[in-house]
Amino acid sequence: MKALLVGEYREGKLLESTYELIGFAQQANAEFELFLAGDKDQLPQVDSKVYLADAASVGEYNPTVHKQLILEAAEKAAADTIVFVHSSYGWDLAPRVALALEAAQVSEVVETTAEGYLLPACNAKLRRSVKATTGKTVITLQAGAFMAAEPAGTPQVEELSLDSASDIEFGGYEQAEAGGVDLGKAEIIVSAGRGVGKPENVEMIQALAKALGGEYGASRPVVDAGWAPHDRQVGTTGQVVSPKLYVACGISGAIQHLAGMKKSEFILAINTDKDAPINEVADVLVVADIKQFAPALTAKLEG
Repeated sequence: MKALLVGEYREGKLLESTYELIGFAQQANAEFELFLAGDKDQLPQVDSKVYLADAASVGEYNPTVHKQLILEAAEKAAADTIVFVHSSYGWDLAPRVALALEAAQVSEVVETTAEGYLLPACNAKLRRSVKATTGKTVITLQAGAFMAAEPAGTPQVEELSLDSASDIEFGGYEQAEAGGVDLGKAEIIVSAGRGVGKPENVEMIQALAKALGGEYGASRPVVDAGWAPHDRQVGTTGQVVSPKLYVACGISGAIQHLAGMKKSEFILAINTDKDAPINEVADVLVVADIKQFAPALTAKLEG
């Protein structure tokens, strides 16, 4: 695989997701070069070529201009795979690039396999493996699915520019209105997973969160079942959090959930399955039934 990684730059800063792209390429043992519409003072630390377009000239985002620049970079890099983050930037650009290249597009990749790429399906309740049959492939990576590479190295910069005008002008960013609970500000979060068993048992997770002086959260299956409101959902389709303490109660650890909480400073997982995926990121694992352990821990904290 020879990949062109399309990094992201927003409000004058290189986004950390760029290093997840590099992590993907390293995991896939792929040769790679990068494209970035950004600034010389905000370059990724990597030993690779970076095709740089000046964001002051081409805008931090302009679909017409950025598409043409990416196509030029892909040709220079002789790339057979163009890789975006599955973000608003990637959602908009990836299909434009795929159409121009007459390439297959594979969206929201969470893992590479010998057969191709693994993707979520049926609201992330299932996974499916797909393989492109075209000569070139455009893919987007689910945020947090691949471990970010450590910043290291000095890029070799090749500047790109585009003379053609665009009838689109970038107007800036608009912050979404905050609604419900902002778990991103909580220092302690106790989250309920499907392992709590039934909706009434979410109350014991709330009680444990209160005893710890934190907020309660929930995994997507709990929210989808109507056991907790959506503003309590942790994960890529909910809120991405990084508290000082994260307590995962009966959560198996779907990749979307892990991506939403794995940057927590300390993770305590309580699960009956010692081999559940959540245990790969946990600092401490308690192998126990949450319905017995949570009330006992709450009583101890309150006593």
